[in-house]
Amino acid sequence: MANIDLMEKPKTRAQRPPWLKARMPAGENYEDVYGLMRDLNLHTVCEEAHCPNIGECWNFRTATFLLLGDTCTRGCRYCAIGKGKPKALDEQEPERVARAVQHLKLRHAVLTSVNRDDLPDGGAHIFAESIRLIREYLSGCSVEVLIPDFMGDAHALQLVLEARPDVLNHNIETVKRVFPRFRPKATYEQSLILLHRARRFGPQLRTKSGIMVGAGETIDEVLQVMDDLRSVDVDVMTIGQYLPPASDYWPLDRYYTPDEFAFLKQEGLKRGFKHVESGPLVRSSYHAHEHVQDELLHA
Repeated sequence: MANIDLMEKPKTRAQRPPWLKARMPAGENYEDVYGLMRDLNLHTVCEEAHCPNIGECWNFRTATFLLLGDTCTRGCRYCAIGKGKPKALDEQEPERVARAVQHLKLRHAVLTSVNRDDLPDGGAHIFAESIRLIREYLSGCSVEVLIPDFMGDAHALQLVLEARPDVLNHNIETVKRVFPRFRPKATYEQSLILLHRARRFGPQLRTKSGIMVGAGETIDEVLQVMDDLRSVDVDVMTIGQYLPPASDYWPLDRYYTPDEFAFLKQEGLKRGFKHVESGPLVRSSYHAHEHVQDELLHA
């Protein structure tokens, strides 16, 4: 472990360390993406989840579209997205998303959503229609979906898979011990089952999952998550620092160092992941287009 005491747990620091500084959102491309989202009445997880990479990504004209509105029916203790009773489902949303992808001339589009446990299919048909229209509006654009667990509904998952996304992403988020309190309306096993079902759908599909660290887990538990994800043949893993949106969210346990993130990346690659994105500011869709390019080069 090269002079790194990975099991040591220092006290939470009052100030963020220097490696957690992100660029301020600004620039012509940023303003263009911001204006487009307002004009088309679209939501992005970049904004709703307070992503630290919004300045970098939007200046590269990339954004992760948040489907099914901006209000989640669950109350996960780590997430900044609004919670409560959602508005009526907007069936025209997929068409506006496709228009935005066309305007931005994206080579890789990422779609995610809030949880909509109030809907019979959890909103799966909106994912499917968005994939279809993106391909119609901009042929050659690959599509990644970061989906909820659909409450374990295999038919909802099948609806998304039949639309043939290039990448199926579902985040496990944390280790098994912490999971019940971190994500009280979901289960660790259910997420693994979803990823296993997705992998069985077809060899052309790339599967992906991610975890946030610094929420009270140990390094050994993170390594166990890696083993569990590889047991269902997940291709890509993302590992980033957990940052509480506010003081009343799940508490921060500690900041991981860049050396620890580098260690975790090497451990993931040793276990057979085709790509591991590991760093303090890494989020699910960070450098997502590069993951796909790397996958295709090594397929």
